[in-house]
Amino acid sequence: QVQLVESGGGLVQPGGSLRLSCAASGAISIYTMGWYRQAPGQQRELVAQITRVNSIEYTDSVRGRFTISRDNTKNTVSLQMNSLKPEDTAVYYCNAGLGIKNYWGQGTQVTVSS
Repeated sequence: QVQLVESGGGLVQPGGSLRLSCAASGAISIYTMGWYRQAPGQQRELVAQITRVNSIEYTDSVRGRFTISRDNTKNTVSLQMNSLKPEDTAVYYCNAGLGIKNYWGQGTQVTVSS
């Protein structure tokens, strides 16, 4: 069974930075790892994802500001978030996928406010 644990969320002022990390454990081989977010009253959306062969996808609203990376030997994925905006405020969830199977972390709150 795959388990995902996120860390790094918190409160930051507009223009600031945060780095989210996610550690995966379990017996199942993971192909895709990524970050999703869900703001109040909105659906969960993809922020960024990365495959084991380093194919990367970002949503347009974070492109150029966020950077996703992973360490396959450690089974971790990170999201460096720069130039944060109030619109980035959400609960961020780590995701791991293999085929039709998806696994989720518990979520970490990111709040961007003055």
